[in-house]
Amino acid sequence: MENELTLSGKARFDAKIPKAQKQLFEYAASLGGFRTLTDFIINAVQEKANTIIQEHNTILASEKDREIFFDAMTNPKGPNQKLRDAAGRYKLFIQENK
Repeated sequence: MENELTLSGKARFDAKIPKAQKQLFEYAASLGGFRTLTDFIINAVQEKANTIIQEHNTILASEKDREIFFDAMTNPKGPNQKLRDAAGRYKLFIQENK
């Protein structure tokens, strides 16, 4: 997702927050070596957004995997020809090596 973002245009984002919260953010930004509070906030929000999206996509993949698994368990398909051939070779091998 991060690679899909482009800098073709910019948008403004404003937020009113308590002074104490702004001071906390400014302190964290300075400790983190960020040039500006804006750089810090953009970085923090971007990281959080990526984490949330990744977790969401993992959950979706897990749900899809679960559906596939339970479908295979409740609606099993018979063995294909290659598996039947392999089983026949195995039985022959066992009989010949008794």
